[in-house]
Amino acid sequence: MKILLTGANGYIGMRLLPMLLEQGHEVVCAVRNAARLSVSSSVRKRIEVVEIDFLKSPIPNILPKDIDVAYYLIHSMSSSTSDFDEKEELSARNFNRYLSETQCTQVVYLGGIANQEQLSKHLQSRKQVEDILFEGKANVTVLRAAIIVGSGSASFEIIRDLCEKLPIMITPRWVKTRCQPIAIRNVIQYLMGVLGREECYNESFDIGGPDILSYKQMMQGYARIRKLRLFIIDVPFLSPKLSSYWLYFVTSTSYKLALNLVDSMRIEVITKDNRLQQILNIRPIPYEDAIKLAFEKIRQNQVVSSWKDSMVSGRFRKELKQYVKVPVYGCLKDAQSIPVTNPEKALENIWSIGGNRGWYYGNWLWKIRGYLDKLIGGVGLRRGRTHPNKIFEGDALDFWRVILADKEQKRLLLFAEMRVPGEAWLEFDIDENNILHQTATFRPKGLWGRLYWYLMLPFHYFIFGGMIRKIAAN
Repeated sequence: MKILLTGANGYIGMRLLPMLLEQGHEVVCAVRNAARLSVSSSVRKRIEVVEIDFLKSPIPNILPKDIDVAYYLIHSMSSSTSDFDEKEELSARNFNRYLSETQCTQVVYLGGIANQEQLSKHLQSRKQVEDILFEGKANVTVLRAAIIVGSGSASFEIIRDLCEKLPIMITPRWVKTRCQPIAIRNVIQYLMGVLGREECYNESFDIGGPDILSYKQMMQGYARIRKLRLFIIDVPFLSPKLSSYWLYFVTSTSYKLALNLVDSMRIEVITKDNRLQQILNIRPIPYEDAIKLAFEKIRQNQVVSSWKDSMVSGRFRKELKQYVKVPVYGCLKDAQSIPVTNPEKALENIWSIGGNRGWYYGNWLWKIRGYLDKLIGGVGLRRGRTHPNKIFEGDALDFWRVILADKEQKRLLLFAEMRVPGEAWLEFDIDENNILHQTATFRPKGLWGRLYWYLMLPFHYFIFGGMIRKIAAN
Protein backbone atom coordinates (compact mmCIF):
# COMPACT_ATOMS: atom_id res chain seq x y z
CA MET A 1 0.00 0.00 0.00
CA LYS A 2 0.99 3.63 -0.45
CA ILE A 3 0.91 5.33 2.93
CA LEU A 4 1.04 8.98 3.92
CA LEU A 5 2.84 9.45 7.23
CA THR A 6 2.30 12.87 8.82
CA GLY A 7 4.34 13.79 11.87
CA ALA A 8 7.03 11.57 10.36
CA ASN A 9 9.77 13.28 12.35
CA GLY A 10 7.89 13.01 15.65
CA TYR A 11 8.26 10.50 18.45
CA ILE A 12 5.62 8.06 17.13
CA GLY A 13 6.30 8.68 13.44
CA MET A 14 9.98 7.80 13.77
CA ARG A 15 9.03 4.48 15.41
CA LEU A 16 6.34 3.68 12.86
CA LEU A 17 8.32 4.46 9.70
CA PRO A 18 10.76 1.50 9.83
CA MET A 19 7.89 -0.90 10.59
CA LEU A 20 5.97 0.25 7.53
CA LEU A 21 9.04 -0.12 5.33
CA GLU A 22 9.75 -3.55 6.77
CA GLN A 23 6.31 -4.70 5.64
CA GLY A 24 7.00 -3.49 2.11
CA HIS A 25 4.76 -0.41 2.01
CA GLU A 26 5.51 2.68 -0.02
CA VAL A 27 5.75 5.59 2.40
CA VAL A 28 5.28 9.29 1.72
CA CYS A 29 6.56 11.34 4.68
CA ALA A 30 4.94 14.74 5.18
CA VAL A 31 7.20 17.10 7.15
CA ARG A 32 7.53 20.85 7.49
CA ASN A 33 11.24 20.73 6.68
CA ALA A 34 12.72 17.84 4.70
CA ALA A 35 16.19 18.54 6.11
CA ARG A 36 14.88 17.74 9.58
CA LEU A 37 13.82 14.19 8.75
CA SER A 38 16.27 12.30 10.97
CA VAL A 39 16.74 9.11 8.99
CA SER A 40 19.73 7.40 7.44
CA SER A 41 20.57 7.85 3.77
CA SER A 42 19.52 4.24 3.08
CA VAL A 43 16.05 4.89 4.54
CA ARG A 44 15.70 8.21 2.72
CA LYS A 45 16.25 6.44 -0.61
CA ARG A 46 13.23 4.21 0.12
CA ILE A 47 10.73 6.96 0.94
CA GLU A 48 9.18 9.99 -0.71
CA VAL A 49 9.33 13.25 1.23
CA VAL A 50 6.95 16.19 0.80
CA GLU A 51 7.17 19.47 2.68
CA ILE A 52 3.80 20.50 4.10
CA ASP A 53 2.94 22.91 6.89
CA PHE A 54 -0.60 21.93 7.86
CA LEU A 55 -1.08 25.29 9.60
CA LYS A 56 -0.87 27.04 6.23
CA SER A 57 -3.29 27.05 3.31
CA PRO A 58 -3.06 23.78 1.34
CA ILE A 59 -0.87 23.67 -1.76
CA PRO A 60 -2.71 21.97 -4.65
CA ASN A 61 -1.38 18.73 -6.16
CA ILE A 62 1.53 18.34 -3.74
CA LEU A 63 0.49 14.85 -2.62
CA PRO A 64 0.44 11.76 -4.85
CA LYS A 65 -3.10 10.91 -5.91
CA ASP A 66 -2.69 7.19 -5.22
CA ILE A 67 -2.42 7.41 -1.41
CA ASP A 68 -4.22 4.41 0.14
CA VAL A 69 -3.91 5.10 3.88
CA ALA A 70 -2.86 8.17 5.89
CA TYR A 71 -1.60 8.35 9.46
CA TYR A 72 -2.46 11.56 11.30
CA LEU A 73 0.16 12.00 14.04
CA ILE A 74 0.22 15.78 14.40
CA HIS A 75 -0.23 17.65 17.67
CA SER A 76 0.56 21.12 18.99
CA MET A 77 0.27 20.74 22.77
CA SER A 78 3.91 21.59 23.41
CA SER A 79 3.89 24.77 21.36
CA SER A 80 1.41 26.89 23.29
CA THR A 81 -0.53 27.18 26.52
CA SER A 82 -3.39 29.18 25.01
CA ASP A 83 -4.16 28.54 21.35
CA PHE A 84 -2.82 25.04 20.68
CA ASP A 85 -6.42 23.81 20.28
CA GLU A 86 -7.03 26.35 17.51
CA LYS A 87 -3.85 25.23 15.79
CA GLU A 88 -4.88 21.59 16.04
CA GLU A 89 -8.30 22.38 14.58
CA LEU A 90 -6.77 24.27 11.64
CA SER A 91 -4.22 21.52 11.03
CA ALA A 92 -6.92 18.81 10.95
CA ARG A 93 -9.12 20.76 8.56
CA ASN A 94 -6.21 21.40 6.19
CA PHE A 95 -5.31 17.71 6.39
CA ASN A 96 -8.84 16.82 5.22
CA ARG A 97 -8.48 19.25 2.33
CA TYR A 98 -5.20 17.69 1.25
CA LEU A 99 -6.66 14.18 1.39
CA SER A 100 -9.73 15.18 -0.60
CA GLU A 101 -7.48 15.32 -3.68
CA THR A 102 -6.33 11.71 -3.22
CA GLN A 103 -7.92 8.27 -3.36
CA CYS A 104 -7.17 7.63 0.34
CA THR A 105 -9.59 5.10 1.87
CA GLN A 106 -8.48 5.14 5.53
CA VAL A 107 -7.14 7.66 8.04
CA VAL A 108 -5.54 6.34 11.23
CA TYR A 109 -5.44 8.83 14.09
CA LEU A 110 -3.73 8.52 17.47
CA GLY A 111 -5.67 10.58 20.00
CA GLY A 112 -6.27 10.58 23.73
CA ILE A 113 -8.69 8.68 25.98
CA ALA A 114 -11.74 10.88 26.56
CA ASN A 115 -14.14 8.93 28.75
CA GLN A 116 -14.71 11.54 31.48
CA GLU A 117 -17.49 14.12 31.28
CA GLN A 118 -15.02 16.84 32.22
CA LEU A 119 -11.95 16.88 30.01
CA SER A 120 -8.74 18.90 30.05
CA LYS A 121 -8.16 21.39 27.25
CA HIS A 122 -5.68 18.95 25.71
CA LEU A 123 -8.12 16.03 25.68
CA GLN A 124 -10.95 18.26 24.41
CA SER A 125 -8.70 19.28 21.54
CA ARG A 126 -7.81 15.67 20.76
CA LYS A 127 -11.54 14.82 20.66
CA GLN A 128 -12.25 17.84 18.44
CA VAL A 129 -9.58 16.69 15.98
CA GLU A 130 -11.18 13.24 15.94
CA ASP A 131 -14.57 14.79 15.06
CA ILE A 132 -13.02 16.88 12.28
CA LEU A 133 -11.31 13.85 10.74
CA PHE A 134 -14.65 12.04 10.62
CA GLU A 135 -15.92 14.91 8.44
CA GLY A 136 -13.42 13.95 5.72
CA LYS A 137 -14.19 11.61 2.86
CA ALA A 138 -11.95 8.72 4.02
CA ASN A 139 -12.86 6.05 6.57
CA VAL A 140 -11.38 6.91 9.98
CA THR A 141 -9.85 4.65 12.62
CA VAL A 142 -9.18 6.35 15.95
CA LEU A 143 -6.88 4.93 18.60
CA ARG A 144 -7.26 6.65 21.96
CA ALA A 145 -4.28 6.21 24.29
CA ALA A 146 -3.26 7.48 27.71
CA ILE A 147 0.37 7.83 28.78
CA ILE A 148 2.84 6.19 26.39
CA VAL A 149 5.85 4.54 28.03
CA GLY A 150 9.01 4.04 26.01
CA SER A 151 12.58 5.27 25.68
CA GLY A 152 12.43 8.91 24.64
CA SER A 153 8.71 9.43 25.32
CA ALA A 154 7.77 12.59 27.23
CA SER A 155 6.02 10.63 29.99
CA PHE A 156 8.92 8.23 30.50
CA GLU A 157 11.55 10.98 30.50
CA ILE A 158 9.60 13.10 33.01
CA ILE A 159 9.13 10.17 35.40
CA ARG A 160 12.79 9.29 34.92
CA ASP A 161 13.93 12.83 35.77
CA LEU A 162 11.71 12.99 38.86
CA CYS A 163 12.69 9.62 40.30
CA GLU A 164 16.40 9.78 39.50
CA LYS A 165 16.89 13.30 40.86
CA LEU A 166 14.48 13.57 43.79
CA PRO A 167 14.67 10.79 46.42
CA ILE A 168 12.15 12.78 48.48
CA MET A 169 9.23 14.45 46.70
CA ILE A 170 6.55 16.78 47.97
CA THR A 171 3.96 16.33 45.27
CA PRO A 172 0.61 17.93 44.27
CA ARG A 173 -2.70 16.14 44.60
CA TRP A 174 -2.74 15.02 40.95
CA VAL A 175 -0.26 12.23 41.80
CA LYS A 176 -3.32 10.30 43.01
CA THR A 177 -5.04 10.54 39.60
CA ARG A 178 -5.32 7.17 37.89
CA CYS A 179 -4.33 6.41 34.33
CA GLN A 180 -3.67 3.39 32.12
CA PRO A 181 -0.15 3.61 30.68
CA ILE A 182 0.63 1.75 27.48
CA ALA A 183 4.00 0.55 26.16
CA ILE A 184 5.22 2.14 22.94
CA ARG A 185 5.58 -1.36 21.46
CA ASN A 186 1.86 -1.96 21.92
CA VAL A 187 1.04 1.44 20.40
CA ILE A 188 3.00 0.56 17.27
CA GLN A 189 1.33 -2.88 17.14
CA TYR A 190 -2.09 -1.22 17.20
CA LEU A 191 -1.13 1.38 14.59
CA MET A 192 0.16 -1.35 12.29
CA GLY A 193 -2.65 -3.78 13.08
CA VAL A 194 -5.54 -1.55 11.98
CA LEU A 195 -3.92 -0.80 8.63
CA GLY A 196 -6.42 -1.62 5.88
CA ARG A 197 -8.76 -3.61 8.20
CA GLU A 198 -12.33 -2.83 7.19
CA GLU A 199 -13.75 -3.93 10.56
CA CYS A 200 -11.79 -1.01 12.04
CA TYR A 201 -13.20 1.59 9.64
CA ASN A 202 -15.15 4.47 11.20
CA GLU A 203 -14.49 3.24 14.72
CA SER A 204 -12.88 4.74 17.82
CA PHE A 205 -10.97 2.36 20.09
CA ASP A 206 -9.45 2.82 23.52
CA ILE A 207 -6.00 1.29 23.85
CA GLY A 208 -4.13 0.82 27.11
CA GLY A 209 -1.87 -1.46 29.08
CA PRO A 210 -3.04 -4.03 31.63
CA ASP A 211 -2.32 -1.83 34.67
CA ILE A 212 -4.44 0.99 36.09
CA LEU A 213 -2.10 3.08 38.22
CA SER A 214 -1.93 6.47 39.87
CA TYR A 215 0.99 8.71 38.93
CA LYS A 216 2.37 8.04 42.39
CA GLN A 217 2.25 4.29 41.77
CA MET A 218 3.95 4.80 38.40
CA MET A 219 6.84 6.62 40.06
CA GLN A 220 7.07 3.96 42.76
CA GLY A 221 7.11 1.25 40.06
CA TYR A 222 9.92 3.06 38.27
CA ALA A 223 11.87 3.30 41.54
CA ARG A 224 11.51 -0.46 42.10
CA ILE A 225 12.89 -1.25 38.66
CA ARG A 226 15.82 1.11 39.19
CA LYS A 227 16.32 0.03 42.84
CA LEU A 228 15.93 3.61 44.08
CA ARG A 229 14.78 4.73 47.52
CA LEU A 230 11.84 7.05 46.91
CA PHE A 231 9.66 8.92 49.40
CA ILE A 232 6.57 10.71 48.07
CA ILE A 233 4.59 13.12 50.22
CA ASP A 234 1.52 14.50 48.50
CA VAL A 235 -0.02 17.77 49.66
CA PRO A 236 -3.28 19.44 48.62
CA PHE A 237 -2.12 23.06 48.34
CA LEU A 238 0.11 23.02 45.24
CA SER A 239 -1.80 24.89 42.53
CA PRO A 240 -1.64 23.83 38.85
CA LYS A 241 0.69 26.76 38.13
CA LEU A 242 3.04 25.84 41.00
CA SER A 243 2.90 22.21 39.86
CA SER A 244 3.90 23.29 36.36
CA TYR A 245 6.89 25.23 37.70
CA TRP A 246 7.82 22.18 39.77
CA LEU A 247 7.83 19.94 36.67
CA TYR A 248 9.65 22.56 34.62
CA PHE A 249 12.53 23.04 37.06
CA VAL A 250 13.02 19.37 37.97
CA THR A 251 12.54 17.73 34.56
CA SER A 252 13.60 18.45 30.98
CA THR A 253 10.12 19.50 29.90
CA SER A 254 9.36 23.02 28.67
CA TYR A 255 7.09 25.21 30.78
CA LYS A 256 4.36 25.22 28.10
CA LEU A 257 4.32 21.44 27.97
CA ALA A 258 4.43 21.22 31.79
CA LEU A 259 1.39 23.48 32.11
CA ASN A 260 -0.62 21.47 29.59
CA LEU A 261 0.46 18.16 31.17
CA VAL A 262 -0.58 19.26 34.66
CA ASP A 263 -3.95 20.33 33.27
CA SER A 264 -4.41 16.83 31.79
CA MET A 265 -3.11 15.01 34.87
CA ARG A 266 -6.20 16.06 36.81
CA ILE A 267 -8.34 13.84 34.58
CA GLU A 268 -8.48 10.03 34.81
CA VAL A 269 -7.63 8.37 31.50
CA ILE A 270 -8.80 4.76 31.68
CA THR A 271 -10.04 2.56 28.83
CA LYS A 272 -13.72 1.59 28.65
CA ASP A 273 -13.50 -0.92 25.84
CA ASN A 274 -10.83 -3.44 24.86
CA ARG A 275 -12.37 -4.55 21.57
CA LEU A 276 -9.31 -3.82 19.51
CA GLN A 277 -7.10 -5.91 21.77
CA GLN A 278 -9.27 -8.92 20.95
CA ILE A 279 -9.62 -8.07 17.24
CA LEU A 280 -5.85 -7.81 16.75
CA ASN A 281 -4.90 -10.41 19.37
CA ILE A 282 -2.39 -8.10 21.06
CA ARG A 283 -0.84 -8.96 24.42
CA PRO A 284 -0.66 -5.79 26.52
CA ILE A 285 2.71 -5.20 28.18
CA PRO A 286 2.64 -4.44 31.94
CA TYR A 287 3.92 -1.05 33.06
CA GLU A 288 7.05 -2.27 34.83
CA ASP A 289 7.94 -4.48 31.86
CA ALA A 290 7.60 -1.41 29.62
CA ILE A 291 10.08 0.42 31.87
CA LYS A 292 12.52 -2.51 31.57
CA LEU A 293 12.18 -2.53 27.77
CA ALA A 294 12.85 1.21 27.65
CA PHE A 295 16.09 0.80 29.60
CA GLU A 296 17.10 -2.10 27.40
CA LYS A 297 16.93 0.27 24.40
CA ILE A 298 18.84 2.96 26.31
CA ARG A 299 21.62 0.55 27.30
CA GLN A 300 21.94 -0.63 23.69
CA ASN A 301 22.00 2.98 22.38
CA GLN A 302 18.96 2.16 20.26
CA VAL A 303 16.68 5.05 21.18
CA VAL A 304 15.00 5.72 17.84
CA SER A 305 13.30 9.01 18.69
CA SER A 306 12.83 11.44 21.53
CA TRP A 307 10.19 14.09 22.20
CA LYS A 308 13.05 16.46 23.14
CA ASP A 309 14.07 16.70 19.46
CA SER A 310 10.74 18.34 18.65
CA MET A 311 11.21 21.95 17.59
CA VAL A 312 8.58 23.03 20.12
CA SER A 313 10.80 21.80 22.97
CA GLY A 314 13.10 24.73 22.28
CA ARG A 315 13.24 28.47 22.08
CA PHE A 316 12.59 29.44 18.49
CA ARG A 317 9.90 28.68 15.94
CA LYS A 318 11.57 29.66 12.65
CA GLU A 319 12.69 27.14 10.09
CA LEU A 320 16.20 25.76 10.60
CA LYS A 321 17.38 26.93 7.20
CA GLN A 322 17.03 30.54 8.35
CA TYR A 323 19.94 29.96 10.75
CA VAL A 324 22.30 28.03 8.45
CA LYS A 325 24.04 31.14 7.15
CA VAL A 326 26.05 32.46 10.08
CA PRO A 327 26.04 36.28 10.05
CA VAL A 328 29.26 38.23 9.61
CA TYR A 329 28.49 41.88 10.27
CA GLY A 330 27.67 43.24 13.72
CA CYS A 331 28.87 40.04 15.39
CA LEU A 332 31.36 39.13 18.11
CA LYS A 333 33.45 36.00 17.64
CA ASP A 334 35.74 33.55 19.37
CA ALA A 335 37.60 31.74 16.57
CA GLN A 336 40.23 29.11 17.33
CA SER A 337 42.13 26.62 15.17
CA ILE A 338 44.39 23.68 15.92
CA PRO A 339 46.03 20.99 13.73
CA VAL A 340 44.79 17.43 14.26
CA THR A 341 46.89 14.32 13.69
CA ASN A 342 43.86 12.03 13.61
CA PRO A 343 41.00 13.84 11.84
CA GLU A 344 38.67 10.83 12.01
CA LYS A 345 39.03 10.66 15.80
CA ALA A 346 38.53 14.42 16.09
CA LEU A 347 35.39 14.12 13.93
CA GLU A 348 34.03 11.38 16.20
CA ASN A 349 34.70 13.61 19.19
CA ILE A 350 32.74 16.42 17.54
CA TRP A 351 29.85 14.09 16.73
CA SER A 352 29.77 12.83 20.36
CA ILE A 353 29.74 16.23 22.05
CA GLY A 354 27.18 17.06 24.74
CA GLY A 355 24.82 14.78 26.63
CA ASN A 356 26.55 12.28 28.88
CA ARG A 357 29.88 12.89 27.12
CA GLY A 358 29.79 16.53 28.09
CA TRP A 359 31.63 19.45 26.48
CA TYR A 360 35.15 18.14 27.06
CA TYR A 361 36.31 20.99 29.26
CA GLY A 362 34.79 22.85 32.22
CA ASN A 363 31.67 20.70 32.33
CA TRP A 364 30.79 22.15 35.73
CA LEU A 365 30.68 25.60 34.14
CA TRP A 366 28.38 24.31 31.41
CA LYS A 367 26.12 22.84 34.12
CA ILE A 368 25.99 26.13 36.03
CA ARG A 369 25.08 27.90 32.79
CA GLY A 370 22.35 25.32 32.27
CA TYR A 371 20.92 25.86 35.78
CA LEU A 372 20.94 29.63 35.29
CA ASP A 373 19.21 29.23 31.94
CA LYS A 374 16.48 27.11 33.52
CA LEU A 375 15.94 29.72 36.26
CA ILE A 376 15.18 32.41 33.69
CA GLY A 377 12.85 30.23 31.61
CA GLY A 378 15.31 28.61 29.20
CA VAL A 379 15.68 24.98 28.17
CA GLY A 380 18.71 24.22 30.37
CA LEU A 381 21.00 21.24 29.82
CA ARG A 382 18.54 18.48 30.72
CA ARG A 383 17.48 17.72 27.15
CA GLY A 384 20.80 15.94 26.56
CA ARG A 385 20.94 14.17 23.21
CA THR A 386 19.08 11.23 21.66
CA HIS A 387 22.07 9.27 20.28
CA PRO A 388 25.55 9.08 21.85
CA ASN A 389 27.40 9.51 18.53
CA LYS A 390 24.80 10.21 15.82
CA ILE A 391 23.57 13.69 14.99
CA PHE A 392 20.84 14.77 12.60
CA GLU A 393 19.77 18.25 11.59
CA GLY A 394 17.08 19.48 13.94
CA ASP A 395 18.22 17.39 16.92
CA ALA A 396 18.27 18.94 20.38
CA LEU A 397 21.76 18.93 21.90
CA ASP A 398 21.62 20.14 25.50
CA PHE A 399 20.73 23.84 25.10
CA TRP A 400 21.74 23.89 21.42
CA ARG A 401 19.88 22.92 18.25
CA VAL A 402 21.68 21.15 15.40
CA ILE A 403 21.38 23.37 12.32
CA LEU A 404 23.78 21.52 10.03
CA ALA A 405 25.43 18.11 10.47
CA ASP A 406 27.49 17.12 7.44
CA LYS A 407 29.95 14.38 8.35
CA GLU A 408 31.29 14.07 4.80
CA GLN A 409 32.18 17.77 4.78
CA LYS A 410 33.30 17.47 8.43
CA ARG A 411 31.12 20.35 9.58
CA LEU A 412 28.75 20.73 12.53
CA LEU A 413 26.77 23.93 13.17
CA LEU A 414 24.77 24.54 16.34
CA PHE A 415 22.37 27.35 17.26
CA ALA A 416 21.89 28.34 20.91
CA GLU A 417 18.44 27.85 22.43
CA MET A 418 19.57 29.10 25.83
CA ARG A 419 18.25 32.52 26.77
CA VAL A 420 20.80 35.11 25.69
CA PRO A 421 20.47 38.80 24.71
CA GLY A 422 21.06 38.03 21.07
CA GLU A 423 21.71 35.01 18.85
CA ALA A 424 24.58 32.54 19.16
CA TRP A 425 26.13 29.92 16.88
CA LEU A 426 28.85 27.34 17.58
CA GLU A 427 30.59 25.78 14.57
CA PHE A 428 33.15 23.00 14.15
CA ASP A 429 34.81 22.02 10.90
CA ILE A 430 37.97 20.23 9.78
CA ASP A 431 39.52 21.51 6.55
CA GLU A 432 41.50 19.66 3.85
CA ASN A 433 44.75 20.45 5.69
CA ASN A 434 43.46 18.68 8.81
CA ILE A 435 43.05 21.91 10.73
CA LEU A 436 40.18 21.92 13.22
CA HIS A 437 38.32 25.23 13.31
CA GLN A 438 36.02 26.10 16.20
CA THR A 439 34.03 29.33 15.95
CA ALA A 440 31.59 30.83 18.43
CA THR A 441 29.57 33.65 16.85
CA PHE A 442 27.33 36.00 18.82
CA ARG A 443 25.05 38.62 17.31
CA PRO A 444 24.23 40.87 20.28
CA LYS A 445 20.92 42.60 20.79
CA GLY A 446 21.51 46.11 22.03
CA LEU A 447 23.93 47.31 24.68
CA TRP A 448 23.07 44.50 27.10
CA GLY A 449 24.01 41.95 24.45
CA ARG A 450 27.49 43.38 24.10
CA LEU A 451 27.88 43.67 27.86
CA TYR A 452 26.86 40.00 28.20
CA TRP A 453 29.55 38.90 25.71
CA TYR A 454 32.34 40.83 27.42
CA LEU A 455 31.27 39.57 30.86
CA MET A 456 31.51 36.02 29.52
CA LEU A 457 34.93 36.48 27.88
CA PRO A 458 36.97 35.09 30.82
CA PHE A 459 34.86 31.94 30.83
CA HIS A 460 35.04 31.67 27.04
CA TYR A 461 38.83 31.86 27.19
CA PHE A 462 39.06 28.72 29.33
CA ILE A 463 36.03 26.80 28.03
CA PHE A 464 36.55 27.21 24.29
CA GLY A 465 40.34 26.84 24.49
CA GLY A 466 40.10 23.66 26.57
CA MET A 467 37.32 22.26 24.40
CA ILE A 468 39.16 22.49 21.09
CA ARG A 469 42.30 20.94 22.60
CA LYS A 470 40.33 17.99 23.98
CA ILE A 471 38.51 17.45 20.69
CA ALA A 472 41.80 17.44 18.78
CA ALA A 473 43.48 15.04 21.22
CA ASN A 474 43.84 11.39 20.09
